Amino acid sequence: MFNQENQFTTTSASSGFAPSVTYDAGLRSHMLRIFNTVAAGLAISGVTAYAVFAIPMLRQIFLNPMVSMITGIGLMLFLWFGMSPAKAMHQSVASLQVKYYLFTAVLGTSLAYIFAVYSGASVARVFFITAAMFAGTGLIGYTTKRDLSGMGTFLIMGLIGVILASLVNMFFHSTAMAFVISIISVLVFTGLIAFETQNAKRMYSTANGDETNHKMAIFSALGLYINFINLFQTLLRLFGGRN
Repeated sequence: MFNQENQFTTTSASSGFAPSVTYDAGLRSHMLRIFNTVAAGLAISGVTAYAVFAIPMLRQIFLNPMVSMITGIGLMLFLWFGMSPAKAMHQSVASLQVKYYLFTAVLGTSLAYIFAVYSGASVARVFFITAAMFAGTGLIGYTTKRDLSGMGTFLIMGLIGVILASLVNMFFHSTAMAFVISIISVLVFTGLIAFETQNAKRMYSTANGDETNHKMAIFSALGLYINFINLFQTLLRLFGGRN
C-alpha cells in the first residue's frame, strides 16, 4: 500500500484578491485538472498492467515475487525522494508530470497479477464500483463545509494500523483477520479520498499563480490516484471473482 499526504500551505481561498466569479471558475478548472490527471494515470496503469499480463516475456519478469518486491520498494523510495512535498515546488511542471506518469506506469506492472488472479468480468465490475465510490466520496470532500483536517490525521493513523496488521497476518494467514483488515481499509481509503479532495480545494488560490497551482494539482492527483488504487485492490479482495 502506498500513501502520499499533501502538505502544501497556501493563501486562504477567501483572501479576497480576486473576484468571486473568477475564483470559482479557477477552482473548477483546478479540480478538473486534478481529476483528469488521476484518470490519465489510471488509464496508463491499466494499459501497462494488461500489457504485462498479455505478453508472456513481460509476465514472466514482472510477476516474479522478487521483482514485485523490488518494484514496491523502488516506488516508495521514488515517492520519498522524488515526489516529496518539499521538493515538488522546486521542480518544473513538466518534470512533475513525467515523474507522475512514470510512477503510474511502473505501478501498473505490479498490478498485472490482477488479471491472472481475478476474472475479467469481476475486475471490470469492481473497477466501476471503485470509480463510483471515488466520485461519491470526492464529491463529499469537495462540497462539505466541515473541516476534515482532524479526520485526516486519524485516517493516517488508521492506515499505519492497517499496514502493520497486514504484515502480521502474513504470518498467521487468518481469513477472518484478512476480512476485518479489508473492511477497515475500505473505510480508511474512502475517508482519505474525501480528505485529499478537500485539501486539494483548500490549497488552490488565485494568488499562487498558474504554475504553482499546476504543481499542486499534480501532487493532489498523485495522492488521489494512490488511494484509488488501494481502494480498488481492497474491494477486489472482498468482491473479486477468482479465475
